[in-house]
Amino acid sequence: MKHVLEGSHAVSEAVRLARTQVISAYPITPQTHIVEALSEYCAEGIMDAKFICVESEHSAMAACIGAASAGVRTFTASSSHGLALMHELLHWAAGARLPIVMAEVNRALGPGWNIWMDQSDSLSQRDTGWIQLYCEDGQEVLDTTLQAYRLAEAVNLPVMVVLDAFFLSHTYEPVDVPDQDTVDSFLPALSPHIQLDLNHPNAIGQMAPPAFYMEMRHSIQQAMQSVPEHFHQVEETFAKIFDRQYGPVSAYKCDDADLIFVMAGTAASTCRQAVDDLRAAGKKVGVLKLKMFRPFPCLYVRKYLETAQKVMVLDRNCSFGIGGIFAQELRSALYLNKRRPAIYSYISGMGGRDITVDHFMEMFDRTQTADYPEDESIWIALNNA
Repeated sequence: MKHVLEGSHAVSEAVRLARTQVISAYPITPQTHIVEALSEYCAEGIMDAKFICVESEHSAMAACIGAASAGVRTFTASSSHGLALMHELLHWAAGARLPIVMAEVNRALGPGWNIWMDQSDSLSQRDTGWIQLYCEDGQEVLDTTLQAYRLAEAVNLPVMVVLDAFFLSHTYEPVDVPDQDTVDSFLPALSPHIQLDLNHPNAIGQMAPPAFYMEMRHSIQQAMQSVPEHFHQVEETFAKIFDRQYGPVSAYKCDDADLIFVMAGTAASTCRQAVDDLRAAGKKVGVLKLKMFRPFPCLYVRKYLETAQKVMVLDRNCSFGIGGIFAQELRSALYLNKRRPAIYSYISGMGGRDITVDHFMEMFDRTQTADYPEDESIWIALNNA
């Protein structure tokens, strides 16, 4: 049934439909609406779940780790400095191979204080062992959250469902909210692979001496390498039931494109308009939206970008000293290709700045001229530019 929902509540509805059993969270703008709705569902008996109020995001993840270790389906949500406070325990969740799902609403990090959108917070956690999936609209948010549980429970790794602050989290859109029976047919009750058992006591998270630590990290890498195949299987099953599919990447008019834009999140919607305008002017341009960031979908980006002449990467982030993170990941993914397109890095939209069609037109014009080295990141729409 279609409902008009803000992006945050699309997450809440998915968590309800997933029959999540333990929710632990601490409020922080702009993710608060997610857990507010879930706390109401728990208080009113709409969900048969335990909502744990904690004093910080660090404690919220600790509670999820404990609950997941006991073999129940768990959820939390965070943003920005709250996610940064969780950082230590993100490693513990992945290291314990626990299928926790978290909604992460992209928000800038300080200083100065900023509650608006950029990708600095989630990308700062890219090496913690969490799967990261980026969403463009409310429907994708709901669907991806449901898929995240099935994926997490298949590979025993935690999943971060990432959505843009305000542009998506607080924007209302029509969203198809499925009924419970249909969701149950896609997402069965959790059958945990790892679970504390009082009848067979074991320790979780104990000291790992050198003879074991490296093997534990190797198991995380092996699990990550299996994610694309499992993700494909999850999406195939989802599509048969719900008739919707997204893929690790989404290509628009890329088949014959000489120049291709690459980005993640809501900016892709604006970019498609720019591509349509450029196509109307006779330019062979396309856009590739990245949904999966961890693990990085190397095979998919190679497939769509190998025939392009130039690639224009939009990053709403900066790894200071090297530039845009998505651009660096693409360069790494395409490094071994015999025919590698030139990759041009652009940074814009940080701290909630709008990204407009005109900005994409500027990226296109600069890339055609290409009067600067590939290893430089160009900042678009600075106030002093």
